[in-house]
Amino acid sequence: MREYSDGMHVVHDGPRQAPPLLLIHGSGASGACWAPVVPALAGNLHVVRVDLPGMGHSQPAASYDVPAQAAQVARVIDALGLGPVTVVGHSSGGYVATSLTEQRPELVKAIALVSTGPRTDALLPQPPLMRALAWPPIGRLVWALRTDKLIRRGINVTCARPVDIPNDLVTELRGLTYSTFAAVLRCNGEYIAARSVPDRLADLDVPVLVAFGGADPRWDPSSAHDYDAVPNTRVEMLPGIGHIPMLEAPEATSGLLLDFVAADR
Repeated sequence: MREYSDGMHVVHDGPRQAPPLLLIHGSGASGACWAPVVPALAGNLHVVRVDLPGMGHSQPAASYDVPAQAAQVARVIDALGLGPVTVVGHSSGGYVATSLTEQRPELVKAIALVSTGPRTDALLPQPPLMRALAWPPIGRLVWALRTDKLIRRGINVTCARPVDIPNDLVTELRGLTYSTFAAVLRCNGEYIAARSVPDRLADLDVPVLVAFGGADPRWDPSSAHDYDAVPNTRVEMLPGIGHIPMLEAPEATSGLLLDFVAADR
């Protein structure tokens, strides 16, 4: 079932009476990136996917600061009567999940972070295509010339193995503007530059799962162990997996999430 709440596109799967699992995508993506893991999760959980502001089918926002995005997600949770939820964030979606918990801890039962870089200096040298997109003079030109093939290539360079990319994800990425993409990247960087994610989580009394690809080309895989210092946190490494485990290893990813939810009941 699809609906809109506070300008955000929301998709529901699974029984509404089941425990809620909120899935938040990363930079420049949409809720469609979770499609490969939804069938396994929706058997026992109420799976809720959101498109963050300005991405997927959601309306643009006045601000893409991480706390502002998290506040909008909180309003959606309130409006839909979902809380408390287990919230899962992929990549920078983990920053939104963390900020949500900082602002409204009563709405969050547990957090799972998938490929969420913990600090700015853990970012690895990026592939040429990603570097080009991050530099506005070239990035705007590349963005204007995007084709479906180039979008698929951009996704694949962050993976450690060839992946099947949902067609809905490619279609939704076609609608993303470069100005929104650049603003989101800038705001994500500001959020972790101000304070690392493990430091933020250490102040929160919430169970945490960290899943990290052992071959992530975006973030230094060893940086996943920064999270070891956070109380009540479990770190799981996925050997041979890159930055998008739900596309590269959907069975392993959904299994980790199901185990995490079951352990926290």
